Amino acid sequence: MKSLSTPLLDTVDRAIAEIRQGGAVLIKDELDATLAFLSAEILSPAALQSVSAQADQPLMLAVTAKRAETLGFPPLQNSTRTVLLTIPNPISLDWVAWIVDPLAKKPDPASLNGVNAVSAPLGSAIDSAIVLLKLARLLPAALVAPLPAKTKGYRLQADSILRYQAEQARTLSQVAEARVPLKDAENARLVAFRPADGGTEHLAIIIGEPDITKPVLIRLHSECFTGDLLGSLRCDCGDQLRGAIAEISQAGSGILLYLAQEGRGIGLINKLRAYQLQDSGFDTMDANLQLGFDDDERIYLPAAKMLSLLGIAQVRLMTNNPLKIEALSKSGIQVVERVPHVFPSNDHNASYLATKASKGGHLF
Repeated sequence: MKSLSTPLLDTVDRAIAEIRQGGAVLIKDELDATLAFLSAEILSPAALQSVSAQADQPLMLAVTAKRAETLGFPPLQNSTRTVLLTIPNPISLDWVAWIVDPLAKKPDPASLNGVNAVSAPLGSAIDSAIVLLKLARLLPAALVAPLPAKTKGYRLQADSILRYQAEQARTLSQVAEARVPLKDAENARLVAFRPADGGTEHLAIIIGEPDITKPVLIRLHSECFTGDLLGSLRCDCGDQLRGAIAEISQAGSGILLYLAQEGRGIGLINKLRAYQLQDSGFDTMDANLQLGFDDDERIYLPAAKMLSLLGIAQVRLMTNNPLKIEALSKSGIQVVERVPHVFPSNDHNASYLATKASKGGHLF
């Protein structure tokens, strides 16, 4: 049977699988030179030895500009997302771990002496490698090895990685639907959407029979294992999920889109790391920056595509986050009204909610 995937999705999926296993991914840079990238988080002695033997120039370490600043490097040019650091010789895996992981045991601060930082061009192979690591849900830091021109191996184009999420969203299709009565919404059904490469799946919880000729009451909800399933008190996600279902049901009809982007898009493991950093004094957004991520890595292209496939062009959006309104509007979905969606705080999440308001612009 012919694959429904696209060449772009196939090549990037292969690269994600390879780098998650600790292997090297080859990417062409803007000058058509080949660079090998390995995840710095799971770098093994054997992989380091192998790539060092092949490299024809000194190895470097790519980290996000956010992570470089937390290490004490001065900010570089405003457009920089990725920074290249020189690596002390001989290379120490402990030193690499300290650079990329704020939870790692810290060596002598003097080990940064003589380490230089330079900007990586936007859209370059180096920039795209950091995006690839984020897609793989690994810490966004890569060992970079320039390779000789005649090196054998499959090479990706940097642009393919940068276009991957948009391509996944573009190829979403409806693959299953079933009636699922819910505690607060008995007249509910679930519709599942999947991209052409069989990757990340998203769900629509359709309550009642929405009239798609009029603005539909909509909630965009990013999955939260700890809050939605376990009832964690560290966030308000569980309250928002169950509250939205009840409110939509009381309104008569509407849709909740359940989006697979845990931890504001950084994944569950990295969210747990962020929690550990929060316990040591960082707020919810600074913890993400310490790990090298942006404070919010989510995208809403899948949500817009799902709404389009459901025939919905106008929505009344239940949200406290202005960025969701902006994202849907840019994707062709008209937000005719923002419907506030606020729940009381508790002793465990009061600071979290305050940070969302003061730094994230959430409207409480």
